[in-house]
Amino acid sequence: MQFNKLTQQIINKGLFTPPGKSRVELCDEEVRGMYIEVRSTSNGQGSYYVRYKDSTNKTCHQRIGRTADMPLVEARKQAKALKAEIALGADPRGEIKSKRAIPTLNAFFHETYLPYAKVHKRSWQRDVQLFVRIDKEFGQLRLDQVQKQKVAVFHAGLMSEEGLSAASADHHPKLLRRMLSMAMEYELIDSNPMSRFKLFNHDNKVENYLTDEQLVRLMEVLRADANRTVCNIAILLLGTGCRLNEILSAKKSDIDIQNRVLKIAASTSKSKRVRSVPLNDASIDIILKQMEDTQGYDYLFINHQTGKPYVSIKKVWERLRNKAGLPHLRVHDLRHSFASFLVNSGRTLYEVQQILGHSQSIVTERYAHLSSKTLQDAANSASLRIMRAKPVLAVEAPAIESTAQEMIEVQQAA
Repeated sequence: MQFNKLTQQIINKGLFTPPGKSRVELCDEEVRGMYIEVRSTSNGQGSYYVRYKDSTNKTCHQRIGRTADMPLVEARKQAKALKAEIALGADPRGEIKSKRAIPTLNAFFHETYLPYAKVHKRSWQRDVQLFVRIDKEFGQLRLDQVQKQKVAVFHAGLMSEEGLSAASADHHPKLLRRMLSMAMEYELIDSNPMSRFKLFNHDNKVENYLTDEQLVRLMEVLRADANRTVCNIAILLLGTGCRLNEILSAKKSDIDIQNRVLKIAASTSKSKRVRSVPLNDASIDIILKQMEDTQGYDYLFINHQTGKPYVSIKKVWERLRNKAGLPHLRVHDLRHSFASFLVNSGRTLYEVQQILGHSQSIVTERYAHLSSKTLQDAANSASLRIMRAKPVLAVEAPAIESTAQEMIEVQQAA
């Protein structure tokens, strides 16, 4: 260590280490604690540093910049500002170490988020697929380096460059927002740059409801087609409003014929809670037939070719719906149609919510518009009263007046 009257001219002439030394420090007399480090591996230039003691009285060194990139006057200015911050309690090295402790987006996803998602989300594999694009763009960044503006550019590019739909593109910033929200909970970052991120919010919810005529055509096919098992699955979906995986996973032990209830296990239910589905006559009839057809099996529906429960009915369903002249009808539309049957029969949205197993009423409110026919019938009841009301005929007036006069005369006589 040696003190020098550092000048810009000395720096410009070149900084070199003495023979036999690998490094040397040239301490500035004007700003105490500031020095230039010169290494033999980079003779001709050096780096500005500030030496200080942290809260534990440990000597620390904070690099300011290279002599080749910064003039001496600017280095002194920054050194003075840094010393002022340190005097007020700041610890530059501590802040750097803290930032280094913040994981990258890639590390956080695989080490923290994904283990959590595997336990709490059935769709965690979808998150893995989405993260492939996110990782390519932002995976190397620390969590605190993710910027909303850059994510917005990435988000727009998913549609314009990769051809994704608006709904598919929205899934990516949604995943980022969930990850950064978790990082905040773990106190890895102070704020979530993805909060209030503007999504495309494209409404891609498609709900097809069977008309009376379409229902007749579909039931004709389901009652007559040779693939009885898949037809019975479809009829039970239509008669209970259950989701496909709930019916395919149904075991005979889940069914209480006497009390007419199908129990949906928490492991199968979308809400991850046990729920009971009331069984109507049409559903009971199908269940009894299936119990007889699958004797010796635990599951209600069995693929007799494999001896195992069904995992998909996609191909057979496509054939059945085309046969009925309903190529647009999805399996999930049977659930929507069941809800429409209830609403248009005058059942309340609360009843529909309980039967369908919606955890929030807002999900059920999508069916509110279906009650328009029921409400119209209710309004028509007032119309009938109005239409039946007729004015009193003029010829009847004298008779009324006469009767009234007679009553007066009787009272006076009494």
